[in-house]
Amino acid sequence: MSHLLPASIDATAELLAGQGYVSNRALATVTFLALKLGRPLFLEGEAGTGKTEIAKALAAALGRRLIRLQCYEGLDAASAVADWNFAAQMIAIRAAEASGGADRDALKAELFTEDYLIERPLLQAMRPQDGGPPVLLIDELDRTDEPFEAFLLEALSDFQVTIPELGTIRAPEPPIVILTSNRTREVHDALKRRCLYHWVDYPSFEREYAILAARAPEAQEALSREIVAFVQRLRREDLFKKPGVAETIDWAKCLLALDVIQLSPEVIADTLGALLKYQDDIQKVQGSEARRLLDEARRDFAPV
Repeated sequence: MSHLLPASIDATAELLAGQGYVSNRALATVTFLALKLGRPLFLEGEAGTGKTEIAKALAAALGRRLIRLQCYEGLDAASAVADWNFAAQMIAIRAAEASGGADRDALKAELFTEDYLIERPLLQAMRPQDGGPPVLLIDELDRTDEPFEAFLLEALSDFQVTIPELGTIRAPEPPIVILTSNRTREVHDALKRRCLYHWVDYPSFEREYAILAARAPEAQEALSREIVAFVQRLRREDLFKKPGVAETIDWAKCLLALDVIQLSPEVIADTLGALLKYQDDIQKVQGSEARRLLDEARRDFAPV
């Protein structure tokens, strides 16, 4: 069931919160503006800070279909927009040949119709959808090549795609577009200019605690505070890859699965793989370092 777009910043924050997504005021503001103005929203920030999740939360809250284009190096238009079903086309050709006397021009025209088209995410997003325009998530745009960025300009400016054999297909209503980047490389200014931009940073203690309460409500308050305090303290260390919010939630669920009620250096050492993904980082936090960080976390983030 489709829902109306939120009418204010507060309503946007409440809409996201209803899906367990706790936003700050700045993120709720830019999201509200993107929805109200029909502009793509470009979210940049470290991995695991909730950029992808906001698209999922919006789709669920608004009752819209979520269409995801996962970017990768070498992604091209055929993989993003549409491709031809070559197997079905070959069967049609063989059938025509077997029947004899096939008109080659008529057969060629028939083969390049929508009957033989495989729709990829960008074309799907331009199609009418039950419940209203979909949420199109173009995830990790920084993984693609610059030529694909240039290709996206038409889609994000005019909400249309062009298939040489069929012509230009324009969305009857613009989809809600969320683009994300982990900033492994800079995205071109031409594409950024077509979007509203927001840097998604690591959350404050209070916001991360609220996120954890929403996403892992079964955790006791004391344990949740310790988890968030430790992660917040850990992010100050010189690590190759700092843990994101997604890792905080994963770690909490791992601790709950082990029936942990309070952090200890031993528990931290046994479960660090949920937080840190590089061996060098894990080695830095082993042994006495885990105790030091836990002590400092309890001191720095103790309830007032």
